[in-house]
Amino acid sequence: MRTLLLILMAATALPGQVTYERILNAEQEPQNWLTYSGNYSSHRHSSLDQINRESVSRLKPIWTHQIETLHKFETTPIVVDGVMFISEPPSDVSALDARTGRVLWSYRHRMAGDVPVCCGEVNRGVAVLGETVFLGTLDARLIALDAKSGLVRWNVQVADYKIGQSITVAPLALDGKVVVGMAGGEFGVRGFLDAYDAATGERLWRFWTVPGPGEPGHETWAGDSWKHGSATTWVTGSYDPELNVIYWGTGNPGPDWNGDVREGDNLYSDSLIALDADTGKLKWYFQFTPHDIHDWDATEVPVLIDGKVYGRDHKLVIFANRNAFYYVLDRETGEFLVGKAYAKQTWAEALDDSGRPIRLPNTAPTVEGTEVYPSVFGATNWYSPSYSPTDHLFYVSVTEGGHVFLKGEAVYEAGSRYAAGGFHDIPGEEAFAEVRAFEPETGQLRWAFPLQGRTFAGLLSTAGGLVFGSSAEGDIFALNSSDGTPLWNFRTGGRMYSNPMSYSVDGKQHVAVAAGHALYVFALTE
Repeated sequence: MRTLLLILMAATALPGQVTYERILNAEQEPQNWLTYSGNYSSHRHSSLDQINRESVSRLKPIWTHQIETLHKFETTPIVVDGVMFISEPPSDVSALDARTGRVLWSYRHRMAGDVPVCCGEVNRGVAVLGETVFLGTLDARLIALDAKSGLVRWNVQVADYKIGQSITVAPLALDGKVVVGMAGGEFGVRGFLDAYDAATGERLWRFWTVPGPGEPGHETWAGDSWKHGSATTWVTGSYDPELNVIYWGTGNPGPDWNGDVREGDNLYSDSLIALDADTGKLKWYFQFTPHDIHDWDATEVPVLIDGKVYGRDHKLVIFANRNAFYYVLDRETGEFLVGKAYAKQTWAEALDDSGRPIRLPNTAPTVEGTEVYPSVFGATNWYSPSYSPTDHLFYVSVTEGGHVFLKGEAVYEAGSRYAAGGFHDIPGEEAFAEVRAFEPETGQLRWAFPLQGRTFAGLLSTAGGLVFGSSAEGDIFALNSSDGTPLWNFRTGGRMYSNPMSYSVDGKQHVAVAAGHALYVFALTE
């Protein structure tokens, strides 16, 4: 059975209750980090400024926390009143003293069985609401843990891990409910997004991202292809409390590289869906890549801002998509406002007036292989961007590179890969990455900071005038947020597949990031 290690120390302050109102007003307590992306708008921005352009040179590691597995460590910590909650791969949770890294309690989840996974046994984080920590597991369970002890309050089965469904996403806690997405698109599952009662674990609603018979959009799937259409929801979305709308990106359709068996646009794959938070009903959708045949999931994090486009005020959602186009949408209506390429792409002539791509000929995968930009990994991917209200800039980790896309036979077998093809590097090409800063309403590039190789790590901006990021070589660095000038660097020695965050305890600002198989926490030296 599951085991629980409890080492609560009397001298350690316990976390207070995380009410919905606290998360709603997260910006008012920057010492904490209450939800996956820092706030409901997914800005991944800290208003702390003790670590700034002048002081960052004195930033040093003050503690580390080692995990007990060799799986990729993708967590974003949650910090509440001096207590840090992290997920550890494949599906474990630890509560740490945010001052010292001392373990307060650990929950170890025993898997129900072998889980088919595409991309490693990973978990990106937890959610906290009330006095409960919520964890999604690789064997497709949603578990509620007591925040002060780690004891299980409830445990529900969300999906069937035996056919490839899993949970790697950090849940999103709202008012009395927890929203959780699912992974497993590479195994021909049918995607959905769920909401559960935070107190009982009762499922409140489910939105199928691949519509079934009689549902709008079902006609965009030929024959029975909808049954294995994928369109999974494996990265945490955003929420507008004023509109009471959840915004969530969806994955590619299945099979990945052979679209012959699924003729049509394949809704709602590769889309941003806007759902009523109370009912799960679809308010609107925007599909970035209709009938995707290059595995360009739209699971990137949607970022909510207010701004002016073409002289009109809008509630906006901005989205740097894996397909190499940058989008600005009205988040009340889903109206397409701005779209432009932000990295090299060779598959579309342009976007039309509705934002639909105008495809170029001879870009589909073939048995012999077709060279296309961006790569399977995309111009960006699941790792988080950041928006700074201080600098009014949008920061994205961008990779430049292409792949040779291969078409294969589409044969579905439950629990087996349903990719129907593959890819390989373009001979002689070396992919590279950059941190790029864009004007959010236009997508206009303001500056770029070069990196070697592809990147798989996200960004954090701060009111101290900094952008924190990391490189493929295992360096965490800080840039001047206004012009990209490098100001600080620390080599961790471990590749990063995570997003940095910041918090403060006892009046001292910290920056935390997972690297290799450890969590590194930094603060200023005297």
